[in-house]
Amino acid sequence: MGDTTADPREAEPAEGRQAIPEGVPMAGQQGAPSHPHTAARPVGGALRRVADGPAGEWIGTVVRLALAVVWGWAGLAKISDPAEAAQAVRAYEILPESLVKPVGYALPFLEVALAVLLVIGLGVRIVAVVSALLLLTFIAGITSAWVRGISIDCGCFGGGGTVDASQTEYLQEILRDTGFLLLAAWLVYRPRTKLSADAWLAA
Repeated sequence: MGDTTADPREAEPAEGRQAIPEGVPMAGQQGAPSHPHTAARPVGGALRRVADGPAGEWIGTVVRLALAVVWGWAGLAKISDPAEAAQAVRAYEILPESLVKPVGYALPFLEVALAVLLVIGLGVRIVAVVSALLLLTFIAGITSAWVRGISIDCGCFGGGGTVDASQTEYLQEILRDTGFLLLAAWLVYRPRTKLSADAWLAA
């Protein structure tokens, strides 16, 4: 008969190794505590699936039309009075006088063009990139005026020019344009939308 003496190493835990209490599930077994970061993964994955799925296209459609309203409102408010639009540009004291009128006169037409392209959904990603650059320019201009102590109305939706220091709303204008920038960023990331010329051309 063979030796039936039990190996003492099988009866006792190895030196330096903590014995696992009975009833506590080991890692990898059902009921074992998961890594703290794993809980966030399903949430992030679900959000990505929503953004990349049909629901994401409808969200993008709402975002696209909302940004179209912004540009349409801004452009139409200025296009009827180009001299006032030029005065709003002049008030920033950034551009040389030779560029004030060309920029002031052209800006409303650019904004209306962006609005039209967004409404029909043509070249959405390109329009979103142009929108983001334009909004970053606006934010930089407002911030520059604030830092230099110039008291102006931004003129983003008509009006503009010098105002009393108590009438400035730089923080609100920067936060508002940052919100519009997030809309543009969504369309840069996810340009596919419903009811768009892009979708019709890709079909």
